[in-house]
Amino acid sequence: MRQIKIGVLLAIFMFNLGAMADEDTHIIVIKSFKFNPPEITIKRGETIRWENNEKRQYHSVWFEEAGEEETDYFFPEESYERSFDKTGTFPYRCGPHERMKGVVHVID
Repeated sequence: MRQIKIGVLLAIFMFNLGAMADEDTHIIVIKSFKFNPPEITIKRGETIRWENNEKRQYHSVWFEEAGEEETDYFFPEESYERSFDKTGTFPYRCGPHERMKGVVHVID
């Protein structure tokens, strides 16, 4: 019985440790050819994870206006992460789907 309690406590600790590690990561879900939320405000140094929840469609995240290269395409159940170390407003779009647009606002 004692081993079960220790195992449960260890599992709870590991879960909380994982939750703390993701504290500075924000999620943008890609579904139905949309970024959700389409606009997000984060603090400098935080990370965004774009998760592709489509059934069959690939996407990319392209900060074209900033002169950056388009990311590799990522497919359903895949994701792309990026950290933001500078403040400002960063519009982006999906490379293959020009109508899919989003904006990241980074503040101090």
